[in-house]
Amino acid sequence: MTEPAAEAARRLENARTRAAAMFEALPAEIHDLGRRFEAAGLELALVGGPVRDAVLGRVSADLDFTTSARPEQTEEILRGWTHDGGIWDMGREFGTLGGIRDGVKVEITTYRTETYDPTSRKPQVAYGDTLEGDLSRRDFTVNAMAVRLPSLELVDPFDGLEDLAKGVLRTPVAPEQSFDDDPLRMMRAVRFVSQLDLRIEPMTAAAVADLAERITIVSAERVKDELVKLMTGVVPRRGLELMVELGLADHVLPELPEMRLAIDEHHRHKDVYEHSLTVLDQAMDLESPAGSGGPCEAPDLVLRLAALLHDIGKPATRRYEDGGVVTFRFHETVGAKMAAKRLRALAFDKDTIKKVSRLVELHLRFHGYADSPWTDSAVRRYVTDAGDLLQRLHRLTRADVTTRNQRKARALSRAYDELEERIDRLAEQEEIGRIRPDLDGNAIMTILDLPPGREVGEAYKHLLELRMEHGPLGAERAEAELRAWWAARAEG
Repeated sequence: MTEPAAEAARRLENARTRAAAMFEALPAEIHDLGRRFEAAGLELALVGGPVRDAVLGRVSADLDFTTSARPEQTEEILRGWTHDGGIWDMGREFGTLGGIRDGVKVEITTYRTETYDPTSRKPQVAYGDTLEGDLSRRDFTVNAMAVRLPSLELVDPFDGLEDLAKGVLRTPVAPEQSFDDDPLRMMRAVRFVSQLDLRIEPMTAAAVADLAERITIVSAERVKDELVKLMTGVVPRRGLELMVELGLADHVLPELPEMRLAIDEHHRHKDVYEHSLTVLDQAMDLESPAGSGGPCEAPDLVLRLAALLHDIGKPATRRYEDGGVVTFRFHETVGAKMAAKRLRALAFDKDTIKKVSRLVELHLRFHGYADSPWTDSAVRRYVTDAGDLLQRLHRLTRADVTTRNQRKARALSRAYDELEERIDRLAEQEEIGRIRPDLDGNAIMTILDLPPGREVGEAYKHLLELRMEHGPLGAERAEAELRAWWAARAEG
């Protein structure tokens, strides 16, 4: 046996050993559930992601099962298994029921097949008859493995175990048929590249390229879910690159391939596409470790989306000035609007849209600080404008330095170190994260003898500007400034 073949065989055997140990260690409640189905003359098998994760040596939080039982039979068995009737209908029309016993949750789906009508966004579902047939409809061979219960027999008709050991992603049936049946599988392919660090085998990749446009029949919500999983994966850059290479991004995130600006012969501007991917990588490096409880804990979806989209406005704002100078004026403002529009189209929630677009809008604020350090007033405004996004803005700004000029990179890093130190000092002195005027609305109304209304808001804004500019004034000076402003306003 050649050395590569011997190594492949060793990896495969290790995968089998890990999986067997994980299956033996399944909760006692699961083994009991398997025996109940067997006693009823029905089949039950752990399937899909939990089996794949077991092979990888990971503990899966989800326990998904498939069965020969029809939903009414599954419901009867679950009622006995849960003891207290703790079952729920996950989607009876799709053959799925859920149950819980002693904290162990399960989802059980009847063997099935599903296809997409060429003009429909919804799958057409029919019940199947065999476990092997059910596995054949799965998206990829690494997810087309099952473990029969209670025997713990591994069922792997499409060599998913071997593919997983090799790090290969392919479909159980012809990829054209698989992707035509469910176009979302194309997004799942690039997502698994990011999430599991796999590579798509050539025939499968070619089918994605040929059928990429078919992703448009899938609902925005389902596409968004896959994109989120891709962005929070281990290597999102590779998944995004494949989206562009295979044409999926043209329909899902068209602004991404549009960032591939042609670099002129004098290299007067960067490749925005490559720069954005590098900023994403560098932003991930600045996340706090998962589970640490630190700021921007990995994976930080908002930070990663902002890093990817921070220069989304550059293609629309590129101008060639006299002397061949290339400019992208106001690309941060244009980009913020573009990012919000795209995220809305992808059905992201309002909070995520607001935060990502705001970071895109603010990402250039630090520009020029190294050459001309800010006043305390400017630092206060920076913190106030960032609000609860400050820690993300810190990381996005640092990640945005991709120059190969190490001297320049070090200077920018030192300058931002200094800015963060100033923010910390001011925060200690002034509670900078909660800056308010020295007088509140009630005090303003009392001093100026005003009812609630627009004029009170204008006075409040004036005092806030003074607070930003000069720091804490104290109530006495703030009242004097307020009266002077009000008198000047009346005269003007």
